[in-house]
Amino acid sequence: MNRKWLAWIVVPALLTFMYGCPKKKPKTPPPDLNVETTTVPAPAPSPPVRGTEIVATVTPPVEDKKEDPLLSSDLQVVNEELRRRGFSPDVYFDYDESTLSDDTRQKLSRNADLLKSQPQFSVTIEGHADSRGTNEYNLALGERRANAVKDYLASLGVAANRVRTISYGEERPVCTEDVESCWSQNRRAHMIITGRANVG
Repeated sequence: MNRKWLAWIVVPALLTFMYGCPKKKPKTPPPDLNVETTTVPAPAPSPPVRGTEIVATVTPPVEDKKEDPLLSSDLQVVNEELRRRGFSPDVYFDYDESTLSDDTRQKLSRNADLLKSQPQFSVTIEGHADSRGTNEYNLALGERRANAVKDYLASLGVAANRVRTISYGEERPVCTEDVESCWSQNRRAHMIITGRANVG
């Protein structure tokens, strides 16, 4: 009898010790905190400050240089201004020709007037040819074209000591496709102000 009574006391005590008391659940669930995370952007870097003056960082402009990069900036300005006034830097020739067409003579007449109005500048005339023919032949053809332009300018009153000629033949094409539309652009004389004339 005592053993049964002891078992009824010891067994529940042993079970309680082994598994512990069940935890009580809270009556109401904890409120949702609704925490939102936001990303704060980093502040833009401010320009350096000297005293009260703000120094802005300036990006240099990209220049599209159409003229010869070997020309000084003042000569580039002179060439641009002459073109603005109607100077034609290029005159064109027929295939294997160095004679001047009527259209070419009109352009050169305008060029001569502008050159005579600016006697302090010297001009270089470059002779060019298309890619057909040998290098030697095209160099000679380019020279004939440059000289034809020089002689015509001289006949219009541009002093010969202001004019220099050079031939590039086929070496400096403006268009490189083997079609007539490109070849016709390469058969040219190109005029450019390259320095100051020796006056006196």
